[in-house]
Amino acid sequence: MIEGLIAAIIGVLAGVGGTAVYEKQKRAGGKHKADQTIAEAKTKASSIVLKAQEEALRLAEEAKKEETDRRKAWERTETRLAERETNLDNKLDELDRRAEGLRGQEDEVESLKTEIRDIRTRQQEKLEKIAGLKKKEAAEKLMEMTERDIKQDLTGLISKLQNDAKETAEEQAQVILVSAMERMSSEVTAERTVTAIKLTDDEMKGRIIGKEGRNIQALQRATGVDIMVDDTPGMIILSSFDPLRRQVARLTLEMLMKDGRIHPGRIEEVVAKAEKEIEKEVIRSGEDAAREVGVVGIPKEMLQLLGELKFRTSYGQNVLMHSTEMAHMAGLIAEEIGANVRTTKIATLLHDIGKAVTHKIEGKHHHIGAELARKYGMSDEIVHAIEAHHDDVDATTVEALIVRVCDALSAARPGARNISAENFAERMRDLENIANGFPGIEKSFAISAGREVRVIVRPENVDDLSAIKLARDIANKIESTMQFPGTIKVNVIRETRAIEFAK
Repeated sequence: MIEGLIAAIIGVLAGVGGTAVYEKQKRAGGKHKADQTIAEAKTKASSIVLKAQEEALRLAEEAKKEETDRRKAWERTETRLAERETNLDNKLDELDRRAEGLRGQEDEVESLKTEIRDIRTRQQEKLEKIAGLKKKEAAEKLMEMTERDIKQDLTGLISKLQNDAKETAEEQAQVILVSAMERMSSEVTAERTVTAIKLTDDEMKGRIIGKEGRNIQALQRATGVDIMVDDTPGMIILSSFDPLRRQVARLTLEMLMKDGRIHPGRIEEVVAKAEKEIEKEVIRSGEDAAREVGVVGIPKEMLQLLGELKFRTSYGQNVLMHSTEMAHMAGLIAEEIGANVRTTKIATLLHDIGKAVTHKIEGKHHHIGAELARKYGMSDEIVHAIEAHHDDVDATTVEALIVRVCDALSAARPGARNISAENFAERMRDLENIANGFPGIEKSFAISAGREVRVIVRPENVDDLSAIKLARDIANKIESTMQFPGTIKVNVIRETRAIEFAK
């Protein structure tokens, strides 16, 4: 047992000793390996440092070479600049020499000019002394001699040209005028002082008349148109010399019959609306006429007055159609004879513009038209042509003469005009103008073909007794200033309205 224990102890000691030997050998091997790794790293580091040194030397050599090349390039550039500077200096010196030479030549030329002027002056003085005449006198003498030599020839030539012009002018004028008339002839005669409106049914007639005739009276009072409902079955007849009023009344009745509500308050609203619609149509008609003729730049106010001519007639001839037809003819004639086409067309289109306001302004329509054109900035040539299209003002321009000729052409051709309608309309206007001449009048209407003048006064200015006296005064003035068949009824209406709003 002791032997076994000893053996165990020996075994343990042997194991420990073996382990120590093994550890010692292991440490010796690691150190050797570390020494070997360090040696290899030193070798590699030496190699890298060597390569880096070689690369640095190479880069330094390249940089040095580039610097050398750059210096050589700069030296070459400096050399070229120096050569160019030298060349420029040489050229500037040469230019200075040339300029000096030119200044010397200029002085020489100026000296020669002075010498030539002196020679010319001396020669002129010698000639004047020899001839006994000054230069101006000699020129006048020469002109007299030339004129005397060729005067007879010039007189014969002028006479021949005048005769030729007389022989051909009339024929050419006829050709131009007939050609213009032929291209623009149209039927424009219309003698109408009434407008007929068809009723939808007999019941509508009673509604238009209203209780005790209040509706029809309100219509007549608001529109100034005489309305007849019993003369023609199924029709309402609107009678007025003023076609603009008839159009307002026609549109009012059509709107009332379509709406169905007919009473005095509604009538006044519809009349106001109809007047606005007619005003739009007036402006559109004026613009359409200007567009048809081919002129632009006419003021808006003049176009509105031009559109009103659509609803006016002169001797039965529609004034707007007459003006449009004239403008076309005037443009053709102006182009043929070399006049200003635009001025001629505008003046011709607007020549009767005064007729749109003759019922409001005293005076002849061509004078009124010229004042309107001047007021709205039209050119002097257009103003003169408008004012001179009748004989009381002399036409001093070609354009004014063309307007006068075209007015005669449009009015004189067969069927263009009818006198009776114009006389009737003139009598209606005179009646209204007489009534409007008294103070306190709001508006007046000549109705029933001139057999009645309906006068509406301002109640704050005219009382009941003054209204009676006003009616007598108007009747007396009509008797003293107009000639008329039968009798004329003067109806003065004074109406006081009190208006308040419930809120």
